[in-house]
Amino acid sequence: MTHKLRTSLLAIGAAAALTLAACSSSGGKQETAEAPAAGAATTPRMTVAFITHSGPGDTFWDLVRKGAEDAAKKDNVELQYQADPDGPGQANLVQSAIDKKVDGIAVTLAKPDAMKANVTKAAQAGIPVVALNGGIDAWQGMGVLGYFGQDEKIAGRAAGQKITADGGKKALCVIHEQGNVGLEARCDGAKESFPNTEKVYVTGTDMPGVQAAITSKLQQDKAIDRVLTMGAPFALAAVQSVKDSGSQAKVVTFDTNKELVGAIKAGTVQWAVDQQPYLQGYLAVDSLWLYKTNGNTIGGGQATLTGPAFIDSGNVASVEQYANNGKR
Repeated sequence: MTHKLRTSLLAIGAAAALTLAACSSSGGKQETAEAPAAGAATTPRMTVAFITHSGPGDTFWDLVRKGAEDAAKKDNVELQYQADPDGPGQANLVQSAIDKKVDGIAVTLAKPDAMKANVTKAAQAGIPVVALNGGIDAWQGMGVLGYFGQDEKIAGRAAGQKITADGGKKALCVIHEQGNVGLEARCDGAKESFPNTEKVYVTGTDMPGVQAAITSKLQQDKAIDRVLTMGAPFALAAVQSVKDSGSQAKVVTFDTNKELVGAIKAGTVQWAVDQQPYLQGYLAVDSLWLYKTNGNTIGGGQATLTGPAFIDSGNVASVEQYANNGKR
């Protein structure tokens, strides 16, 4: 066994130890588990810019950030987390990271056309870049080392198949961010396997508007018996829309948070497609540390998939403890 391989395996073992320690802690998602001193890296301090397309108030990104922060703590990394839902704005954040000469960049590519020039520039400047969550069809053409997330088209097809198996007749697919290639792929995938799917576009940063738009569609079209949302906050808004409209539609969704897991347990949301956002954030940061420390890459030139998996009444109890700790 080479010294580099031995170092890599020790790092992975330390990561697993930290994750287990964190999962056993009590309290809400603002709490963090303290890693033992022996589990922290002694490698030189490095700086990672973590740049996402997160919009204000979307709790999905709390889970991604939590994973990134836990990996950064273990790896002796200074994490600089920034977000801009606007593609050009996010691209400017990448340029700023280049100007600061950071040691690595983790970035989402939900709007790849806006991001490509600056992400490629970062790679050409010798800054290692990894992608996560969005842009699975685009990252390989930008000089990016690896990708961590789910294939959204596959996830969408799986959601459509489950709606079919559940006896659905017509689905409303709610997209909360126009231009996001991942959200479009989810709905397109759902429509492939469940053709009677209609899209509706809402503004995700305006939750009262989201609820009103879904209510209006349900009042207009009584044939809709499934509302498929793209995130936990929007699923919870849809639950209220169903009540307000007098519809009998069932709510299903992509992505989770603590409240959404509770809604599945209570039966107000039927199921969620889980892509493990905590894991995406953790792997993105840890992979940059491994690359800088050992020259390791992950995935063999292919995406490292973190989903999809389903959370429903059959397995929600086993997930609940991790949701309470801010990990699922």
